[in-house]
Amino acid sequence: MTRSDQSEASTGLLIAQATEDISTLIRDEMQLAKRDLAQSGKRLGTGLGLFGVAGTLALYGLGALVATAILAIAQSLDPWLAGLIVAAALFFVAGLAALVGKNRVGKVGEPPLERVDSVKADVATARHGSDGGHA
Repeated sequence: MTRSDQSEASTGLLIAQATEDISTLIRDEMQLAKRDLAQSGKRLGTGLGLFGVAGTLALYGLGALVATAILAIAQSLDPWLAGLIVAAALFFVAGLAALVGKNRVGKVGEPPLERVDSVKADVATARHGSDGGHA
């Protein structure tokens, strides 16, 4: 529709055209957003995969360090005793980590009761259209 045709068009027709243009714009924006999200998802997947590889290699490195400690202690003791000493040390550190973790989890506590009551009041207000009996 040309500029001169638009001045002669009815308001209803102009509104219909504007609605169609907005719908097209929204659809195009949604398609662009989908493409952007797909590209971001691919990058995220690759990054997470590389983090997995790094974690696995770090675990192998830790195993090599444990073996090195056993071999170093085995220079002055029997190899089985060196392995036993390193294993006991690892279990001791694991036990400490478990105790610290248990203490941290135990301190989490319950959610603040005031916040829970506030949310309940908001839900009651939304359902009944009143203040839920609160001032």
